[in-house]
Amino acid sequence: MKISGFTIIKNAIINDYPIVEAITSILPVVDEMIVLCGDSADATNDLIAAINSPKIKIHHSTWDHSLRKGGEVLAVETNKAFTLIDPASDWAFYIQGDEVMHEKYCGEVINACKQYKDDKRVEGLVFKYLHFYGTYDYVGDSRRWYSHEVRVIRNDKAISAYRDAQGFRKGDKKLLVKPVEAYIYHYGWVKSPVQMKKKMKEVSQYWHEDSEDWRKSLQAEDIFNFDDYDSLQNFTGTHPEVMRQRVANQQWNVAIDVTKKHFSLKNRFLYWFEGKTGIRPFDFRNYKVI
Repeated sequence: MKISGFTIIKNAIINDYPIVEAITSILPVVDEMIVLCGDSADATNDLIAAINSPKIKIHHSTWDHSLRKGGEVLAVETNKAFTLIDPASDWAFYIQGDEVMHEKYCGEVINACKQYKDDKRVEGLVFKYLHFYGTYDYVGDSRRWYSHEVRVIRNDKAISAYRDAQGFRKGDKKLLVKPVEAYIYHYGWVKSPVQMKKKMKEVSQYWHEDSEDWRKSLQAEDIFNFDDYDSLQNFTGTHPEVMRQRVANQQWNVAIDVTKKHFSLKNRFLYWFEGKTGIRPFDFRNYKVI
């Protein structure tokens, strides 16, 4: 069995992406790691090269900035990276630049890939998610945050990234998947208020067409307000080992009272129901569990 990893990245230093940690976290699982570097305005290429792993294969790409609507350019680049993996690989493990897998799940992922390798009905593996917010101490626990997504896909080029590459589809059909008992830790919302605003201004160009609203967002204040949440809870687990230095280096504080909830009446009921039953009604799923 062979597993390839793949990811895309651009301006990792400018936007303070934990891309080194993301790549390093799945290296024990994969036999090769494809990194498609966009045309960065910083030393992203050097940053990736410095990981210095024989598994890593760096490629380069120029992003089409005309593909702004809905993050389409991210799907295009993800598909490019997918085409670069070894044709002999059975599976492809996709990791985004702000996602990290805890080392304690490596064995689970490898075992699941082995278990379903010859079951061609299974087109992917779906992971659980933890979304960190503000600092490394808080995670989202409401419907605002997607709870699962596909990160391992079969090496079938009929599969492609969907919308902004949050997930995948096979043509217009949802992938048939099996769940794996593993979490992806999403750190995209963990930055200082200044760095968070800087990142949002930088990446907004990949989601918005050249409109008046987009231009206004670029001129907005330079401090991000972390008060825009509906529900958070304290994180009581451990971070992946590869994140230890980043967590230790945190130099900002975001004080959040997790007892305060900001729900509409409907969402308050749905939050209560999910807490009691573990069921999330009407949840959008970009896959079908078989």
